[in-house]
Amino acid sequence: MQIDKQPLGAARTSPTARQSLGSLPMSIWALGFGSLFMDTSSELVHSLLPVYMVTILGASMVTIGLIEGIAEATAAITKVFSGVLSDYLGKRKFLVVLGYGLGAVTKPVFPLATSIWWVFGARFVDRVGKGIRGAPRDALVADITPPELLGAAYGLRQSLDSVGAFIGPVLALVFMVWFANDIKAVLWVGVVPAFIAVALFVFAVREPGLESRSTNKGVPITFADARRLELSYWFIVLLGAVFTLARFSEAFLVLRAQNVGLELGFVPLVLIAMNVVYAAAAYPAGVAADRMSRWTLLLFGLAMLILADLVLALAATPWQVFAGAALWGLHMGLTQGLLSKLVADNAPATLRGTAFGIFNLVSGVALLIASVVAGSLWELVGPSATFFAGAMFAAIAALGILAFRRRLGTA
Repeated sequence: MQIDKQPLGAARTSPTARQSLGSLPMSIWALGFGSLFMDTSSELVHSLLPVYMVTILGASMVTIGLIEGIAEATAAITKVFSGVLSDYLGKRKFLVVLGYGLGAVTKPVFPLATSIWWVFGARFVDRVGKGIRGAPRDALVADITPPELLGAAYGLRQSLDSVGAFIGPVLALVFMVWFANDIKAVLWVGVVPAFIAVALFVFAVREPGLESRSTNKGVPITFADARRLELSYWFIVLLGAVFTLARFSEAFLVLRAQNVGLELGFVPLVLIAMNVVYAAAAYPAGVAADRMSRWTLLLFGLAMLILADLVLALAATPWQVFAGAALWGLHMGLTQGLLSKLVADNAPATLRGTAFGIFNLVSGVALLIASVVAGSLWELVGPSATFFAGAMFAAIAALGILAFRRRLGTA
């Protein structure tokens, strides 16, 4: 077992970090394209679901915040157990396939829903699936990829995931026109790519053999093993939580667009704007993380989130919401793959699943709090208050990074 002891803020200048995309294992591409198809399905649904819940099922903003928060927190809690289980079994692919399979079977429930409780149940099971697959998938990326290409691997997977998150709302937009704003009919379109994703994970992803990973198969892994995770890892966990408090559910981006007057059929354009930038930024940011100071990238990403929140808080037209959503996407592209890399770099190979699980648990609880607070602020004070609060938490995260850098003396 070998832990990466390089200082968190140090740049990596190894020539291997400049290798082409062709240097990445084929299973990384399969994981990426599987994520692309599942996100195509999920984002098609999610680009319409908030409006569907408000206009057809009669949900309040607080209810939407609660549903979104509980759903994401459920995913995060599940990730802890799936991450620990994948470390214990020494196998991750089975859990990845199971998680994506649960996500796929929930997709038909949304167009069949006759009450908000149907949606809540489907979102709950879908997020359980996300929780089951998340930590084992992220750990599997690290198992498959040479250490000097980790940033590129996480960046590529995140970028392809974001391409799917772009394609989904585009399809929603096209089919909303095609089906004359019949949301239920459009939701059925999202079923197909979800099952394509599952097939890719089953047939195209190859898990490394036990002899190629320093695993402890058969040796129980307990939460006491978390004591083997170093202080630097726990700072990344805390940082991820504050990031999440500043970045509540994207459902509020969609609702903000409708709030300023965007027509129902064009609401998916908001997530399109966000995910175009997200997809374009994720892979270059991942490669940059292999070469330069990670703190610089994180601070720049937080600056983009603060700017996005301020633009969205002050927005009075759909175009201003699109600009805020694009900045939000730039923030995601700069930070999400990088946070995954930081978790992988600061955890032992035999505890990677556990490390990702704990990280996602804490972030998920933060998302529950953030989404409930966002929905409450929206109803009690107004939409602007929701985004001003997000900007405040992003500023707190930036101050924390600056303080931590000075303490360790890292670049």
